[in-house]
Amino acid sequence: MNKKGALSLIPIGVFVVLYLTLGIVFEYALKIEMGFYNVPIVVIFLVALLIACLQNRSLKLEEKLAVMGRGVGDKDIMTMILIFMMAGIFVGVVGRESAESVAYFVLSIVPPKLAVCVLFIVSCFVSTAMGTSVGTITLLVPIGAAVSVASGFSMPLCVGAVMGGAMFGDNLSFVSDTTIAACNGQGCKMKDKFKTNFKIVIPAAILTLALTLILSLTAEVDTVPLKEYNLIRLIPYLLVLVCGIIGINVFVTLLCGTLAGIIIMLSTGAVNFPTLVGNMGSGCAGMFETVMVTVLVSALCALIRAAGGFEVLLSLARRIFRGKKMGQLGMGLLVGIMDISTANNTVAIVMANPIARDMARDYGISPKKTASILDTFSCIFQGFLPYGAQMLVAISAVKSLGYEVSPFAVMGHLFYPMLLLLSSLVFIFLVPERAGRGDLK
Repeated sequence: MNKKGALSLIPIGVFVVLYLTLGIVFEYALKIEMGFYNVPIVVIFLVALLIACLQNRSLKLEEKLAVMGRGVGDKDIMTMILIFMMAGIFVGVVGRESAESVAYFVLSIVPPKLAVCVLFIVSCFVSTAMGTSVGTITLLVPIGAAVSVASGFSMPLCVGAVMGGAMFGDNLSFVSDTTIAACNGQGCKMKDKFKTNFKIVIPAAILTLALTLILSLTAEVDTVPLKEYNLIRLIPYLLVLVCGIIGINVFVTLLCGTLAGIIIMLSTGAVNFPTLVGNMGSGCAGMFETVMVTVLVSALCALIRAAGGFEVLLSLARRIFRGKKMGQLGMGLLVGIMDISTANNTVAIVMANPIARDMARDYGISPKKTASILDTFSCIFQGFLPYGAQMLVAISAVKSLGYEVSPFAVMGHLFYPMLLLLSSLVFIFLVPERAGRGDLK
């Protein structure tokens, strides 16, 4: 083994140890709410980058800065950063009240027995339109909790339905951080990755809906409370979704959605112009940490690559994962380990991207398939983490309403991530690869 290359991986180990240690101390020792998300991940990455700069003494500091500059200045990285910022502006413009409108509209036209199924379906749609699982959970878990209390459905079942639907959209959405990171990191079109992913997630979603329906029909339920809703604000989300599916450039897609949102929000009097401009700035600023992590990870990976660290990882992967199918599993486990270490599926994908790209070239796996695997497995792992943002936000939302629910009780009702893992493994190992099949080329 290349000793120099192996030592270049030390900064990643330092990051993992620091992040997990501080997260555990904040969350469980100091009892800080959402402790893992109070750990300054940008600072931790800066520490790891500093350690990487102190290694490889064969290069002068100026040469290392040049290596990092080339890594950060990569076309795909710059494209990713710009898309992150555009997505932030879009969400800032359209707001998130429309998500509640969708939920209450659908709940108003279905029988109470189907309320949990509606929660799952609406969560799938809202998260796909909004591109954020945490935002979807923030909006819809309070609705799910209200449904549980009023109807008699169990709280873990309602919360699990929302969380499952949220991860569905996080995986598929054209404006999701994870989709942007995976597609640009692997150099594939979002439309192609969507088609590949769609065939994997639909069986999992259908089975989740069927299982939820069976549990719902056996429960004793009452009527579900409703509130007023306004569906016109849904138009920008629908526009982005349709434009993305038919393959329009992502910048044009986001620009169209943003312009539609500006017109609707101003014409309906939802906000005034100064407030709208401020919301645009806030939405863009909300992407700051994601952008900074992307920059730092790109610089760190450039140094590790220059020192031969990726060659060591690829050599290890070749010995453990033999053949194309096992190589795909190896990619999934790689991003899963990164996600467990960072509790952030976007960061996990950004970290795994360069290694997965080399693995894909080595095993003959297409960019769209690689992007699909990275995004799907990162969402599977993130959906289960008891210290992940999704779970912490869900538990906090329930607690804010005066109720209690255990994260481990919710984990037992996360049917969609469970079935998505099963569906992914089936597509990797059992579905035969045929020329022309978009998900298996």
